[in-house]
Amino acid sequence: MSDFNKEFLNALLNREKFDEFMRGQLQTALNSLLESELTAFLGYNPYDRSGWNIGNSRNGSYVRKLKTQFGQIEVTVPRDRKGEFHQRTLPAYGEHTDTLETTIIQLYSHGVTTREIAELIEKMYGCYYSAGTISNITKQITSQVESYHQRKLNDKFFCIYLDATYIPLRRETYDREAVYVAVGIKPDGHKEIIDYRIAPVENLTVWEEMIADFKDRGVNQVELFLSDGFVGIKNMLKQYYPNSKFQRCLVHVMRNISQKVRLKARSAILSEFKQVHKQSNRVAAEEVLHAFCDKYRAQYPRMVKDLEKIEEDLLVFYQYPKQIRASIYSTNMIESVNNMIKRKTKPKAEFPSEQSLDTFFGTQVIKYNDKYCDRVHKGFGQVADTLESYFD
Repeated sequence: MSDFNKEFLNALLNREKFDEFMRGQLQTALNSLLESELTAFLGYNPYDRSGWNIGNSRNGSYVRKLKTQFGQIEVTVPRDRKGEFHQRTLPAYGEHTDTLETTIIQLYSHGVTTREIAELIEKMYGCYYSAGTISNITKQITSQVESYHQRKLNDKFFCIYLDATYIPLRRETYDREAVYVAVGIKPDGHKEIIDYRIAPVENLTVWEEMIADFKDRGVNQVELFLSDGFVGIKNMLKQYYPNSKFQRCLVHVMRNISQKVRLKARSAILSEFKQVHKQSNRVAAEEVLHAFCDKYRAQYPRMVKDLEKIEEDLLVFYQYPKQIRASIYSTNMIESVNNMIKRKTKPKAEFPSEQSLDTFFGTQVIKYNDKYCDRVHKGFGQVADTLESYFD
């Protein structure tokens, strides 16, 4: 009895051993057939001198995984240098298998270009997908992002945070470009990234286009806007939402203060200024702010003058319930969103086009909104009825 027959009979006594035996035999047989196919195509055996300098030769291989009735096997598919060999032993890949489509969509949503994906897929699976084919598969991602930018918006937001972050992008050369982001919290406490825009630099025109778009898409009332105080943004917001209030981010104010005082005194001065947002009411906060200005007026007159110019925008958050004040005296919430997205960009040093950045950013934003759509932001759930009273 041959060794094959002995192994076969032993394997029959145990289903797992039988499947393992058949997987091994099938894998060996297919590998032999594939190598025989290439040998017949080239006209010479491996390492045969007759194959030297004939214009084509073996050129490595790639591994393909196949599902069989005995489980998954791996076969080694040989290649020729000219790329003219097309094996007939294995069934062809479907035009778009679910696994490949999922892989392509995942890569594209992370900012990889269609050409890069085509090259990766060929290396991974050994089948060629043109950039055009990849583009057709990824159109569903592009369509989702476009729908996100055009969707109808909630008619009321208690507050909207505005901030810009910078991500490397290639046009003719690589440079960091501004991504304008708006995050809103509704009166019921649910938050969402309302929208974003991409532009070379941060300027008032783009912010105005974004706010005008919010108006067109259904946002009728906003109680409070929060921003770092970009020049002209407060007056622009009033044009579209005249009844809204404006809170200057106190964290950004502290950053500005730190640049206007001596390094040795910086820690102590900032600790004093932090007391402004730790008071129980606005009257007490005003007393702390005025005492701070009086103390440093002679020593740092420019710093104090700048603070007094924006005083009316510093303490607006005290008009609202104490349960939510920690969330509305700064833009920390939107900065945490931006930082989360930027961490995901680190594996990709830069984006090759605005479209790839838009797709990546949009995908992350949609995931964020899906994740937090049912969550109430800290403190807001306790005062939802009070927040609703600020609206018509």
